[in-house]
Amino acid sequence: MKALKIIILGPAFPLRGGIAAFNERLARELVRMGHQVHMETFRMQYPAILFPGKTQYSSDAAPEDLSIHVGMNSANPLNWIAVGRRLAKMNADFVICKFWLPFMGPCYGSILRLIRRNKKTEVVSIIDNIIPHEKRPGDRIFARYFCNAVDRFIVMSRSVKDDMDQFIDFQPVKYLPHPIYDNYGAHINRDEALTYLNLEQDYKYILFFGVIRDYKGLDLLLEAMNDERIKDQKIRLIVAGEFYGNENFYRNLIRNLNLGDRIVDHMSFIPNDEVKFFFGAADLVVQPYKSATQSGISQIAYHFEVPMVVTRVGGLPEIVKDGICGYVTDIHTNAIAKAIYDYFDQNKKEEFQVGLREVKKSFSWEIFTHNLLQTSTIPTPL
Repeated sequence: MKALKIIILGPAFPLRGGIAAFNERLARELVRMGHQVHMETFRMQYPAILFPGKTQYSSDAAPEDLSIHVGMNSANPLNWIAVGRRLAKMNADFVICKFWLPFMGPCYGSILRLIRRNKKTEVVSIIDNIIPHEKRPGDRIFARYFCNAVDRFIVMSRSVKDDMDQFIDFQPVKYLPHPIYDNYGAHINRDEALTYLNLEQDYKYILFFGVIRDYKGLDLLLEAMNDERIKDQKIRLIVAGEFYGNENFYRNLIRNLNLGDRIVDHMSFIPNDEVKFFFGAADLVVQPYKSATQSGISQIAYHFEVPMVVTRVGGLPEIVKDGICGYVTDIHTNAIAKAIYDYFDQNKKEEFQVGLREVKKSFSWEIFTHNLLQTSTIPTPL
């Protein structure tokens, strides 16, 4: 079977964040399989006025093992034309484009239309969300414009697969679970992680990890920490992630609930090389989301074999097996608190870690990438 020439279109270094991490990990797997991979990333991903965080750019060293071209500008139509024409001339076997926000629809849709004019390149899109968590005018128009430029779709939750019916007429959609994020380093033992984070050994630690947005339900978890069942135990909550919402709301809630001495404040962006310490220190990861499709946080927890509590939304129950790898609860403070209490009261950690080790075998990058390539009509190696 021939090696394929593949373009990955979307965030990558020097941009930071989960989507860039996903694209880079996918590129490495494709290269490992013997394919030629070109990554085309943004020189301007979001106008500053639209970006809710402090910076879009990574402080890590540039990856030396990947071919990354910094070329796209999400807000400049002339740039879209130039990039599309340049990439079309590469005559790639196919383009893989990860889509997560309708704002990117005009940029991606225009570039992909120009690439497809070469009559050779097949376009496959991995869809995180087709309907965004936080809606804006133009979302549906932009998303449909993008979808009409794509040949095939991969979704990582069945709820997104259902949503796709609103935007496409004929293109095939295939469900593949989100693969494990194994690119944050090897496991760190608990003592080393606690020492690195300057945390006391005789407490148990819950971890809320990732960007803090309203739909992720940190407020529900803070209220659960005020539950009498939790207050009576030596449990602290590590909040590790950057605010993309109203920071004052959460800080006021912590103060009003008198949680100050029970919250470990790492409320800023966590560099890639520090992720392992937070998951190494955690006894339990809690994702109290109010809405969701899939979550990369679950797949980091799988890699580090940390049991989870997730709410019954989107694709989270598809990934976290209730009673095997953790708990799936209702979107309610009491339900979240009950699951946390039961986990520690019944000493479920070792039992759930056995389940995690078994279930995570099905979430390998090798399986995901092989199945992604099988959506193509082009022969691919096993």
